[in-house]
Amino acid sequence: MTETVTNQRPARTTFRQAAQEAGPIGLTPAGLQAQATLRARRLAVLALNLVTLAALLAGLGVVLGAGGWSAADVVIFMAFLVAAPWTVLGFWNAVIGLWLLHGHRDGLKAVVPFVEVGERASPLLLRTAVLMTLRNEDPARAFRRLRVVKESLDATGEGVWFDYFVLSDTSDPAVAEAEAALAEAWAQEIGEPARLTYRRRLDNAGFKAGNLRDFCEHWGERYELMLPLDADSVMAGETIVKLVRMMQAHPRLGILQSLVVGMPSRSAFARIFQFGMRHGMRPYTMGSAWWGGDCGPFWGHNALVRIAPFREHCHLPVLPGGPPLSGAVMSHDQVEAVLMRRAGYEVRVLPVEGGSWEENPPTMLDFARRDLRWCLGNLQYLKLLNLPGLEPMSRFQLLWAILMFLGLPAWTLMIALTPLKLIEDSSIADYPAGTAAGLYLLFLILYLSPKLAGFTDTLLTHHGVRRYGGGVRFLLSAGIEIVFAFLQGAVSSFRTTLFMIGLVFGRARIGWNGQARDAHALSFPTALAGLWPHLVFGSYLFATLYALSPAVLLWSLPLTAGYLLAIPFAMLTAAPSLGARLSRAGLCGIPEDFAMPPVLAAIRDGEPE
Repeated sequence: MTETVTNQRPARTTFRQAAQEAGPIGLTPAGLQAQATLRARRLAVLALNLVTLAALLAGLGVVLGAGGWSAADVVIFMAFLVAAPWTVLGFWNAVIGLWLLHGHRDGLKAVVPFVEVGERASPLLLRTAVLMTLRNEDPARAFRRLRVVKESLDATGEGVWFDYFVLSDTSDPAVAEAEAALAEAWAQEIGEPARLTYRRRLDNAGFKAGNLRDFCEHWGERYELMLPLDADSVMAGETIVKLVRMMQAHPRLGILQSLVVGMPSRSAFARIFQFGMRHGMRPYTMGSAWWGGDCGPFWGHNALVRIAPFREHCHLPVLPGGPPLSGAVMSHDQVEAVLMRRAGYEVRVLPVEGGSWEENPPTMLDFARRDLRWCLGNLQYLKLLNLPGLEPMSRFQLLWAILMFLGLPAWTLMIALTPLKLIEDSSIADYPAGTAAGLYLLFLILYLSPKLAGFTDTLLTHHGVRRYGGGVRFLLSAGIEIVFAFLQGAVSSFRTTLFMIGLVFGRARIGWNGQARDAHALSFPTALAGLWPHLVFGSYLFATLYALSPAVLLWSLPLTAGYLLAIPFAMLTAAPSLGARLSRAGLCGIPEDFAMPPVLAAIRDGEPE
């Protein structure tokens, strides 16, 4: 069934928090945990972070204060105060997550008290709409993924409870025509026209969030739950059914987010990136979910959402004022999460690997474009911090999302001031070089802690390294990924810094369009056009540090090499030949590379080499 929608219906945005059920006294809205337990966990995490940050600041004060405080010292200290909290919290999330995975009797149950419900063979009673949102994507690729999801759900025997919607915001007429043709052919193949609905809006009002809002207004009354999928999303039917059982057992669960991991990729960039994300994400997410509890994250896809409260209470405001932070909210998912929690429903993440995948950008430049859209969207939260009625934890989540990107120019500023500090400190006879070196090494360890926790988790898990192709491959891959992470981090942070400077002067613009999904090479002119500022900044750092202190230059390489090497790094990691070599050697592979699940094998079998 196909439809064309020209305008959105006005959304119901009444805020009726006072009328919401308070839920069980002393418990979270779904009755899953004691509020006192979560409060104690949050206070413990807060204390750990404050003590750690205070110790780092004290050490930095000793280093900067040697010989008296200059203007550069004050700027560096303040920049560190902005940038460091994100790294410190990442360290404690990783430590707590590792403890839950290997030092706790039942760490998963402590984080997700309702996890056992998904394993019960209880019949489904809720109707779910599976939604795929598109905008100028490859139609055949997207429909192939949605088809595989349907086939996997049908194989569970519960497929009758699911209907499918392709929600298009495509502006390219040729692409739209192909979408409609594929939808019509698939609907005829299914033989039940109501099971598949294709709808195309003629405008992109509200971006993806507006697309989902339009679905809720037109079809939401028919379903209890919706499962948003991006064009690159894939989920196994068994995983979806387990999530539905959890939502069915707990009606005050508003959003249940699965742990989304990367799919096998032919791109070297994506392959190395998702290798690092894969093992590091499990302890990090376990740790954050332990204290985040009922105020969990929503990543906008691969998650079950309860439609009625979403439609009633999660309507996004249009932000007032001028650019760049006005207009529709671009990073809509976390705002919807805090609004869902405000409405008296829990938002939870299930930190369990398996059955939920996405594709990562195939090149450094594609990654940066996605990152900049997130950056602008998160900065828009500055206009939402005063939303009435939010839980304190929800308000913290918005602030933390802002700080994630504000910290990047703060790091860049500190690095840019390093040559000036060397000049200032050259006349200090008793400069605390040992303290400075120790503080630097300590912070590198904190920065790497989610990865180190992931490595440790894999090594401690029974047959853990076997899933990654064996111990030798895993350790070699870990070394490659750490070098990659330092280089990629420098490129990404500097590009984000330039983007934020452009925002201040009204020169940065971000749109919402189809994304590159397949491995492809980057030419030198393309890489140079996107990354020449990195080369200029890197040349400045290397020239000045070499002239002032070659030893400091050597120590700085983990943080500064990425600037000078940005162009060859982007070209090398985009090269299809490198991706092929890594694949043949089994390096930087994820478990699905070595034992591909049927749902991913079905997709791979239908794609051209």
